[in-house]
Amino acid sequence: MRKSAYVAFDKQESRAALLFIAPAFVLLAVFIFYPMFRALLISFQNFNLISAQASFAGFANYGKLLQDEAFGASLWHSFYFTIIVLPVQTAISLGLALLVQKKFRGVGFFRTVYFLPVVVSFAIASTVFRLIYNKDYGMLNVILKGIGLPALDFLSNPDISMLGIIALCIWRAMGFVMVIFLAGLNNIPESLYEAAHVDGAGAAQRFFRITLPLLKRTMAFVVIITTMDALKIFIPIYITTSGGPAGSTSTVVHFIYETAFKQMNMGYAAAAAFLFFFLVLIVSIVQLRLFRTDVEY
Repeated sequence: MRKSAYVAFDKQESRAALLFIAPAFVLLAVFIFYPMFRALLISFQNFNLISAQASFAGFANYGKLLQDEAFGASLWHSFYFTIIVLPVQTAISLGLALLVQKKFRGVGFFRTVYFLPVVVSFAIASTVFRLIYNKDYGMLNVILKGIGLPALDFLSNPDISMLGIIALCIWRAMGFVMVIFLAGLNNIPESLYEAAHVDGAGAAQRFFRITLPLLKRTMAFVVIITTMDALKIFIPIYITTSGGPAGSTSTVVHFIYETAFKQMNMGYAAAAAFLFFFLVLIVSIVQLRLFRTDVEY
């Protein structure tokens, strides 16, 4: 009798769980899974937005992408952006987290100030930085001229335009990453630092022997989300430079946008999107394996 009642209760719990999951699954199916499946089909077609006809192209779009210099350049720009942003943003955010972790008067104020850029939308931040970078009346060049340095044209010089966007993105995201690191630092037992201090370990030794090893999982999370966000950067590119000058800031996502909605070649853009998706997936898997750890605390 008890066994049958337990089985009935277990089935009732399972049904209740399915009912709670169903709305989320329906939303994912309608707005995520179906569009992805539809886009995958389109990537194998000659699909033009202004034409009612679509013909099967097989792997022609993918083959063409591998020979497309514009796509190759945009891929390089995306990885170049990521290679610079990832270590610099991670180091700055970890440094800020170590600073605001300490207990001192006004620490809440500094935590708020460092986190404020995260609240600002990317569109607004990009617009403000576009004004700051302006060669004629931008605040940055006013300061440079005031201290006797030559003006820099971040938006029109192909050699430094990407660096201006990198500075913008690091400024906006470092507060969010700082909070993640702060949570990881607060989870490390203080007793470990006290024991190391008693054994004569200095600040640098405690950082490299205790803090970094025990932050490995947090670091893995930060590295993976930073990599994905950096690779798919679009809004700052679109607002500040529109991929210019001379295509020097055109990333893969910007290339996909231009191909799909300006050249109206949706099939080619969908192929580029899926090829990029698989590249990002491979990078994420490699990062997960590199940061795999058995350290527990």
